[in-house]
Amino acid sequence: MIGFQTLFYKEILRFWKVATQTITAPIMTAMLYLLIFGHVLEDHVQVYPGVGYTSFLIPGLVMMSVLQNSFANTSSSLIQSKITGNLVFILLPPLSHWEIFSAYVLAAVARGLAVGTGVFVVTAWFGHVSFVAPLWSLMFALLGAGMLATMGLIAGIWAEKFDQLAAFQNFLIMPATFLAGVFYSIHSLPPFWQTVSHFNPFFYMIDGFRYGFFGKSDIDPATSLTIVAVFFALLAGLAVQMLKRGYKLRH
Repeated sequence: MIGFQTLFYKEILRFWKVATQTITAPIMTAMLYLLIFGHVLEDHVQVYPGVGYTSFLIPGLVMMSVLQNSFANTSSSLIQSKITGNLVFILLPPLSHWEIFSAYVLAAVARGLAVGTGVFVVTAWFGHVSFVAPLWSLMFALLGAGMLATMGLIAGIWAEKFDQLAAFQNFLIMPATFLAGVFYSIHSLPPFWQTVSHFNPFFYMIDGFRYGFFGKSDIDPATSLTIVAVFFALLAGLAVQMLKRGYKLRH
């Protein structure tokens, strides 16, 4: 376990040493979203009866921050190691592909949860937030962070330069996150776009996470949790196979 612990510790230090950029900046971004959208729409939109729009918005922003920062941690670490050439120091030690996968993903989950906690602490003052089913929120946060960390690992392995990684993030991760119901309920959409939203796995993560706060959701939380767990298992299997084969790592 020494190799796994060392790599995990290295990944934790990697983002903690620049916490202003990796922790504080995403919290401030989420805060700006809340102030702008909450101020403009608070008196005009009510998604759930008895739940103000600002209160509705807070869980979505928390989960969005968790997902985006989990992805950013693994993807940026892999691409930086490949470009600077220090990836060899991870491949040379007798680390199994499972140890490498676990260390990267768990460190990314730690960053995602750290940012999400910070966003919640800062934004909770602006709305009336309760925890009706906190265990549901915790499960979705952990699975969601793990899933996006795994996606970041896959993207970091696949990408050969920062441009490719930026395209992966800008054309896949960002649109899927913003179109997952962070700022709205899918029931406010036309029927066609409601159907499209059901093909977005990010929607199930955010909707299930929000259920833990209000006890209300667009989809049954058990169904959402199953879908997220299946997606995570499939992505984890793909990432482990890429590490095992050394895809774009051993050349």
